[in-house]
Amino acid sequence: MALQWEFPGGKIEPGESPEQALARELDEELGITAQIGARVTHVRHNYRHGGAVDLQFFAVEQFSGEIQNRIFQQVKWVKLEDLPSYDFLAADRDLIKDLAAGKLL
Repeated sequence: MALQWEFPGGKIEPGESPEQALARELDEELGITAQIGARVTHVRHNYRHGGAVDLQFFAVEQFSGEIQNRIFQQVKWVKLEDLPSYDFLAADRDLIKDLAAGKLL
């Protein structure tokens, strides 16, 4: 799904909690040490051409370290209300609408 926007994160490794997996992924992908907060939402999405994802989104209100782009084409900070103008993966689109509308944070 190249050239579409997505949130940092990835697969949960054996023995990890979802929060531990996100903290690890944020370190690997962005070089930051994050304090993982409450779960914001949980999404299960089936793609039209096969494949499914089970996503959990967490708030990260504090982190240390300078953000480094280790794997993405681009990294951007944007206002929540501006998120719908970006071409996100299909599994993220309902979340994007809810974030932009102020329903989740």
